[in-house]
Amino acid sequence: MVYLQETVTPLLAWYDGHARVLPWREHPSPYRVWVSEIMLQQTRVEAVKPYFERFIGELPSIRELAEAPEDRLLKLWEGLGYYNRVRNMQKAARILVEEYGGEMPADYDVILSLPGIGSYTAGAIASIAFGMSRPAVDGNVLRVLSRLEKNYEDILKQSVRRKFEQEVQEIIPEGRAGDFNQSLIELGALVCVPNGAPRCGECPLEKLCGAHAEGVELELPKKTPPAKRKIEDRTVLVLVSDNKAALRKRPAKGLLAGLYELPNLEGRLDREEVLAFVKEQGLSPIRIQELPAAKHIFSHIEWHMAGYAVKVEEPEPEQFAEHPGRREKDGIFFVEKRQMEETFLIPAAFSAYTRYFRERF
Repeated sequence: MVYLQETVTPLLAWYDGHARVLPWREHPSPYRVWVSEIMLQQTRVEAVKPYFERFIGELPSIRELAEAPEDRLLKLWEGLGYYNRVRNMQKAARILVEEYGGEMPADYDVILSLPGIGSYTAGAIASIAFGMSRPAVDGNVLRVLSRLEKNYEDILKQSVRRKFEQEVQEIIPEGRAGDFNQSLIELGALVCVPNGAPRCGECPLEKLCGAHAEGVELELPKKTPPAKRKIEDRTVLVLVSDNKAALRKRPAKGLLAGLYELPNLEGRLDREEVLAFVKEQGLSPIRIQELPAAKHIFSHIEWHMAGYAVKVEEPEPEQFAEHPGRREKDGIFFVEKRQMEETFLIPAAFSAYTRYFRERF
């Protein structure tokens, strides 16, 4: 196994000359580091940049995050997906307001105890924002270390992750904890890449790498193959009436919990079944149009969707979102199309069909 202490000097020298200029690296306050790290989970760096700038611009402090209405919060997160991430951020922000005066404390154990924060995020905040000697081991770091050590253990096992965290903990240089963690992450993102051949000729650790020495870089890291996704058929409805369209709020628990969606039904319905459902909602259909099939992939489920656009007569006033005594049939209510785009968050799962709101048929 490579003696990891030997990686510190060349890795930091490489990082000093190759670190990307990223908005969250400017003024790395605990809040900015926290927001960026949560956004970067399962999202590409380039995609995160505009979301980070917008989010920090709208909610520049922990206190403002804690006080933001949920609909506004989710709208700011729209496009990033995995909405429980931002919900957990708000839960954590409220704890910080109630117990720590709206500030992130320089206490690793407290940071780790907050909702939505695991060992990687806690280590990133602790090291980058506070300079504490704590490891931040993400997928990039696991890949780098697996190749350096020519380690064939399954990186998805918590025991393997903990072992790598301990190894990094032991070599973090005094005074540069944040830079060292980021140098490992940066190396994995830019050089020791996950898809395709790593750029070994550009790597400052090329001569120390066990996998490179034996030409087995592409065999590592090892991880358990993901479970096969469950396939679900859905029928999605675009219900419109003049300048209004129908939405529904999903249950508070489960897939896409608490988000707004287009009305949809299990299975693949034909035109007659769709029209029967629309009439059951107390609506009068005028015209129906079959829409192209679409697919959306979640982590463990895959939706295969059929779609129908249905124009209906003007709904009863009580079915409008702004009506004080709003009555909903099967959770369905109508909003103005402009209001829907500006106020209501609709998950990307329905993006193949939301564009039909803007079309007249």
